Amino acid sequence: MKTTKSFSIGFWLKKTAIKSDGQIPIYARIRVDGKSADISVKRTTLETHWCSESSRLNPRVKGAQSINLYLDDVYADLMDCHRQLYSEGRPITSQKIKLRYLGKDKTFDKLSDIITYHKEVEAPKLSKGTLKNYGATEKYLKRFIQHQYITSDIQLHFIDYLFIVDFENYLRTCKPLRSSQPLNNNGVMKHMERFQKLINIAVKFGCFTTNPFNLYSLRYDDYDSAFLELKELNKLRSVKLKEPGLLLVRDLFLFSCYTGLTYTEVELLKKDDIVEGVDGDLWIDIKRKKTKTTVKVPLLRQAKEVLKRYANYPNHINQNRLLPVISNQKVNKHLKTIAKLAGVNKHLTFHVARHTFATTITLLNDVPFETVSKLLGHTKLSTTQRYARVVEKKISKDMGKLKDVLCKEETKIASIPKGQKAHLRIV
Repeated sequence: MKTTKSFSIGFWLKKTAIKSDGQIPIYARIRVDGKSADISVKRTTLETHWCSESSRLNPRVKGAQSINLYLDDVYADLMDCHRQLYSEGRPITSQKIKLRYLGKDKTFDKLSDIITYHKEVEAPKLSKGTLKNYGATEKYLKRFIQHQYITSDIQLHFIDYLFIVDFENYLRTCKPLRSSQPLNNNGVMKHMERFQKLINIAVKFGCFTTNPFNLYSLRYDDYDSAFLELKELNKLRSVKLKEPGLLLVRDLFLFSCYTGLTYTEVELLKKDDIVEGVDGDLWIDIKRKKTKTTVKVPLLRQAKEVLKRYANYPNHINQNRLLPVISNQKVNKHLKTIAKLAGVNKHLTFHVARHTFATTITLLNDVPFETVSKLLGHTKLSTTQRYARVVEKKISKDMGKLKDVLCKEETKIASIPKGQKAHLRIV
């Protein structure tokens, strides 16, 4: 094994992957500044044939010369990869050398290279809504670079902790992309989170020796999203609407209030997703698009009423979808109109329905917190806490039960004759 101050290449046997005939795979290990990356060299040998001192096969073994020459070639190629990266002035890491050897390294010099790679490789895996948000982050990045450096792009090696902090400060003071949507703290943090994911791509390809986000922390503010109380929900249900578009949006919103489904889940809901549950009644049985977890929700009467109004909608043309869903933007626009007509003084979006289901429909009706989490399709209870908050009515209801229990206990004690009370003790 030849070694420099911060770079070495060696060969070793991966004994945890031993084959049934005793053959053990040979691996090359690249180490740079204490960090290593391993590569299978696609050759095997017996442990008794291996010389740990030379990291080669014992030359007396039959066929050893051929394998040893091959290992020498691998060693030379890895050394050449190191030389190439050094001559190109690129950051040298064990992972970067490995990727260069395998021919999988990408030439990322500028931030725009990472953004292009993300669009070509990662974007197809994302939903339209998520992709749209990345587009906004990219626009803010380009504006910041133009403002701060008077250029349209920047070399990756200029991106450090100071760059990250300056970008955050820029987001807090710059003119928003839409004047109607100013950036609050959580909005800024979302852009920083997406920027961090872009930088993580560059880190994986060895463009940075140290991740510039290592010392940076995302700081989100806790918030309570709006939800409808029962009287507000009833106002929404009973308000007279004439326009067909408003009637449809109200039905979609109410359906979500009584099922907890997201906009996308309502949009994609099909006839086959309605099944018979363990109780013999109708249930929704789907997989969440976001987490791929199974969601099973019993259909409440109010949700069934909505489906009944659109019983003739599903057909082969619309892929047997149960409800005619329009764009999310138009839904949210109509919801503001409906709220105004119903006298509900809250900023309504479709997501408010999901919070209403978690809080007003389930939690306030004594559905256990763990059950609410399952109905919402959450994998962690901490996620549910953002939806199902303990509101004053719930506190009042629980304390009312406690008062009744205490009152009964006091009445019970008061009914005991005085002579017997002296024998009572607290356990």
